[in-house]
Amino acid sequence: MAIEGKDEQAREPRIRLGMVGGGAGAFIGAVHRMAARLDDQFDLVAGALSSTPEKAMASGRDLGLDPERCYGSFQEMAEKESARPDGIEAVSIVTPNHVHFEAAKAFLEKGIHVICDKPLTSNLDDAKALKEVADKAKALFILTHNYTGYPMVRQAREMVENGDLGTLRLVQVEYPQDWLTEAVEQTGAKQAVWRTDPAQSGAGGSTGDIGTHAYNLACFITGLTLDSLAADLDSFVEGRRLDDNAHVMLRFAAKGSEKPAKGMLWCSQVAPGHENGLKIRVYGTKGGIEWVQADPNYLWFTPFGESKRLITRNGAGAGAAAGRVSRIPSGHPEGYLEAFATIYTEAAHAINARKKGVSLDKAVIYPSVDDGVKGVAFVEACVASSKKNGAWVKL
Repeated sequence: MAIEGKDEQAREPRIRLGMVGGGAGAFIGAVHRMAARLDDQFDLVAGALSSTPEKAMASGRDLGLDPERCYGSFQEMAEKESARPDGIEAVSIVTPNHVHFEAAKAFLEKGIHVICDKPLTSNLDDAKALKEVADKAKALFILTHNYTGYPMVRQAREMVENGDLGTLRLVQVEYPQDWLTEAVEQTGAKQAVWRTDPAQSGAGGSTGDIGTHAYNLACFITGLTLDSLAADLDSFVEGRRLDDNAHVMLRFAAKGSEKPAKGMLWCSQVAPGHENGLKIRVYGTKGGIEWVQADPNYLWFTPFGESKRLITRNGAGAGAAAGRVSRIPSGHPEGYLEAFATIYTEAAHAINARKKGVSLDKAVIYPSVDDGVKGVAFVEACVASSKKNGAWVKL
């Protein structure tokens, strides 16, 4: 990743990493492991990789971990690793949502940095409680909203900050998928079972799984704060207990004397033809931008009254914010895993700065526990609004 001080950063010892969840058959665990290794900042040395000791041990063996550091529970791992002179310095939490709170709390209280998958927790009370723990802890908390790691997302954010779009007026963001078009959870499909189970996922289905990504991306790029929303949630598949489609109108907080920006968010997991169709458009008084995750190395920018312009990753017109998280020359595509790795590498910079007691470079950006609380609040507000027939709900 092209950042200032890269040579110094590369000489730092790898950070000893543990993992909670992410064992055999877990998609996101493998993604986290690849992301952690891509920029050579972490070594996976321990894990509590499954909810059963037998599966945890088998998964640990498959990954080549020392059997003595394959644990049957995250509680055991936090206790024993924190007592070792070579114990883990950071932990990745890649479990279903309902485990995030207790697991993150256990490691934060032992002074171990936490890198946690989204959403922060399965309910807002736990999210607020975890923020209190994180704020008091000596360790850092990083939330893996990985789409914020794309270079052209950083480019879009920088352009908004520089005033290239003028005063923001409209934000349109969507994230459609089709993989839950049928009741695959009833076939025992692991990823579908927990994501459609309120006890494991929380109050939101598509809103919690992918709606939070869309919401976080909108706020990350625009710098806006959501004031209120009106949501219409559906469970189109018969017998499904959580929403699989949501249409949400957004009202953002005013900035000074400017008229508040408005927005719309659509997330769906029952939209045939869409795999991971994350897309955002932002419009202001001076122009608009458009970014599509399926074609992530390109950002369209249209100054008002002028021709549409294509800005490419590491190409002409790309700025410093995009350049510092790009790894290869323009024309060679970077994608999902690289964006995920950016979050891990930003986490490594923060952890190393904390270890040395120095100030963190202001260019380093990663989603925090505060972003996580906002995400869970968004989900619960969507559910509350929909129950009131789409009434406006303040956040």
